[in-house]
Amino acid sequence: MIKLEEQAEERALQPSDIKNPICPFCSKEIRKIYMHEVKSYLGRCYFYYCSECLKVLGLSHRKGFWMG
Repeated sequence: MIKLEEQAEERALQPSDIKNPICPFCSKEIRKIYMHEVKSYLGRCYFYYCSECLKVLGLSHRKGFWMG
């Protein structure tokens, strides 16, 4: 079971607290994300991948204006 802890006081987020996200595949900090566009009949698809290990982090699909 996971133990939950309540923080006694609220603390403002400091700039030093903000870190870059970590790639789930190579475990390195993601400082740059590459994008690859694939055009198709039903719009465009974008693949986003890690600049270090080149594994796909996600994708998005954009339909054209007339497809709603």
